[in-house]
Amino acid sequence: MCGIIGLLARSDNYRARLGELVTPMVTCMGTRGPDSAGLAVFHTPLENGDRRYGFFHANDQFDWSMFQNDFRSQFDGQSEWRTCESHAALVSSATPVQLKRWLQGSYPAVHLLSVGKSIEVYKDEGHPQQLADRYQFTSLTGSHVIAHTRMATESTVSPAHAHPFTAGEDFCLVHNGSLSNPNSIRRKLQRKGIHFETDNDTEAGCRFLEWRMSEGDTLEEAIEASFSVLDGFYTFLMATADRLVLVRDAFACKPAVVAETDDYVAVASEFRSLAHLPDIESATVFEPLPEEIYSWQL
Repeated sequence: MCGIIGLLARSDNYRARLGELVTPMVTCMGTRGPDSAGLAVFHTPLENGDRRYGFFHANDQFDWSMFQNDFRSQFDGQSEWRTCESHAALVSSATPVQLKRWLQGSYPAVHLLSVGKSIEVYKDEGHPQQLADRYQFTSLTGSHVIAHTRMATESTVSPAHAHPFTAGEDFCLVHNGSLSNPNSIRRKLQRKGIHFETDNDTEAGCRFLEWRMSEGDTLEEAIEASFSVLDGFYTFLMATADRLVLVRDAFACKPAVVAETDDYVAVASEFRSLAHLPDIESATVFEPLPEEIYSWQL
């Protein structure tokens, strides 16, 4: 099963209401994925070399204050922090290389969820409604968001195995389906020095696409290349700092529906996840075609 959700806001009014609009989309898909859930929200890109970092610790009683103090003693410059139970968000001029090296040496149990100028990620175990309440999804603002509700089929239930999966900077992916060759993809990428954090098949797809982009492909070119590499059934919804991208495999057996108006683009596994959206009755609603790449720019 699993449910995928995406919402791109085309006006300031809808960006201010992003969390209010997307939360019912996510919780509605709890019947497709009650095991865990997550979302990635994108904000106006930071300037002056700063980046957003997202962190997770399995212990929701983890001492984030100590973590912050140690970070500030290690890195010069101003930093902004926000914490919520097992998650923390940071804005800092520290580079990804510096931060990852510090984490590995000082806090190996702290998981780096996301890196980028725009992206912020929350994911955890539990029913989507529990996560929406715990992390206050309704208060989110931003330009676009993708989310996922998971029913685990091929790997364990854990925050690390929950979607979205991220790779590189300001890139993430949610997936409904199952890849049959993730191990061969993982071995190929590991030989190139790419590190994997889980045995989840979605991570293999995400890191393959990001690797192709790091080699010079556009996201669309990377997806085109994936058609001859990724084996299995999938609907992928991806987000970068400035767009949403949707693609289904050649058989298109995993559901998806799109609703588009002048104010937003919304994507979900089922129409009932979209039914509450404003002006949905006048939206252009369609089912994406197999192996057709749909891209919506901010």
